[in-house]
Amino acid sequence: MSQKGLLLVGHGSKLSYNQELIEKTAAHIADQHPEYLVRPGFMSMNTPTVEDALNLFKEDEIEMLVVVPLFLAKGIHIVKDIPALLGLPEGENKGTFAHNNGEIPLVYAGPIGPDPLLADLMVKNAEDAINANV
Repeated sequence: MSQKGLLLVGHGSKLSYNQELIEKTAAHIADQHPEYLVRPGFMSMNTPTVEDALNLFKEDEIEMLVVVPLFLAKGIHIVKDIPALLGLPEGENKGTFAHNNGEIPLVYAGPIGPDPLLADLMVKNAEDAINANV
């Protein structure tokens, strides 16, 4: 079975929880979706960097690379920084990835945004807080 590469991009932080959250999310995706080879990458302060993760994907047997930012909303990293690292013009969400075996398709996903699943999660968090303090 051929796989797609999935680069899960996190911001990075001096606090270890940020890196752990991205790594655990990447591991969960990998466990639940064997069609993806999942790697985390960070914009700053944590490793691997986005650039390091991209370099690792060059060696992998993948047919496509999908880059998914684990960010809530569009900001400078989503609009400018990540596309620049991917070699995409601002506003574009597809291109090619220079894999060691030749060019393969590259797709750049948007941030999480106002997804109903996020709203449900916020209500769950509110209820957890209520139940922990009642």
